[in-house]
Amino acid sequence: MFSVDIRPAGPACVVALRGELDFESVVQLQEAAESVLTAPSRPVLAVIDCTELDFCDSSGIGSLVRIYQRQSAHGGELRLAAVPGSVARVLTLTGLDQAIGVYATLQDALTVDGGTRGGGSQGAGSADGEKAER
Repeated sequence: MFSVDIRPAGPACVVALRGELDFESVVQLQEAAESVLTAPSRPVLAVIDCTELDFCDSSGIGSLVRIYQRQSAHGGELRLAAVPGSVARVLTLTGLDQAIGVYATLQDALTVDGGTRGGGSQGAGSADGEKAER
């Protein structure tokens, strides 16, 4: 079962995903993201917490891209935190990790200066690579 939990984190917004993000559940994520990211008080920084994400198919990746595009179009930033190894590999293969900041932990995504996006991405990639090899 898929669920989305949205909560404020200071000036940022955390969107926590649980379960499988696929063709059937992507609408739920899009609707939740729309409700927050189109509000008059939309956050400048949105972090998608993937700590409890079990699976993500191509429609899920597409949904993340649409959220990134919407956030960027309004001068905001999207970051991904604690991305599972299989999803991190897809982000790397497609080059999305160069556009969307990927961080090893939620805390990193919330505290790392926006100017070091590449450093956050590289750090998360090596951590995910280690997890995938275990």
